[in-house]
Amino acid sequence: MQSFARGLEVIRSFSARSPRQTLSEVAAQSGLTRAGARRILLTLQTLGYVESDGKYFSLTPRILDLGFAYLSSMPIWNLAEPVMESLAENVGESCSAAVLDGTDIVYVLRVSTHKIMSITLGVGSRLPAYCTSMGRVLLAALPDDKATACLEASRREALTRHTLTELDALRLKVAQTRKQGWCMVNQELEEGLVSMAAPIKDRSGRTVAALNISGQANRTSARAMQDNMLQPLLEAARAISHLLAVQGH
Repeated sequence: MQSFARGLEVIRSFSARSPRQTLSEVAAQSGLTRAGARRILLTLQTLGYVESDGKYFSLTPRILDLGFAYLSSMPIWNLAEPVMESLAENVGESCSAAVLDGTDIVYVLRVSTHKIMSITLGVGSRLPAYCTSMGRVLLAALPDDKATACLEASRREALTRHTLTELDALRLKVAQTRKQGWCMVNQELEEGLVSMAAPIKDRSGRTVAALNISGQANRTSARAMQDNMLQPLLEAARAISHLLAVQGH
């Protein structure tokens, strides 16, 4: 089990910022000795998940099999994609779906109409839950004590001048989201980015994911997004939830 955990740490050490790493860099990023990192890298290389030019190591496309195994085991995303494409076309903004993983949200589906952030988002991208609309929707689905624990464990940085970082203020936002059934976040994750999210639920009423619309504030203000796009967003979230129920999920 420990070797498996270390292998995952080595895989996670690679990122958009560190796509190619030396043995020493992998060891430092994953908290392993050089010898330990080398053993794991050689095993991953034998399995086809890592390649090396003799100095640098990098992941191979086969690593995608691990992520696609999750996606293919969750039929929700096949059901959600056409609904999301229709929503994005209807409102003219990017649309995404995400799930909660620890203190982060993880993107599982994305329909992009514009490049709206300085970073590139795609399936597998992670963002902090505390300052994102989908994150607050997913936190609102948790019991209050678990949502609070997640917020307490989060690294609550002021990413912009609008970012809420104070625990009580965030708890109030989560409570508001729980009460109204949707969430708006205005330029807390990145300056100029506004987003709105709603829950996707299974047939038992349990929130299994969040759906959002996101756009640039200089093109679509928070007020305009709420006035013009909230109902289409809620209808799309309900449509996906209905499809899940029909499929028995």
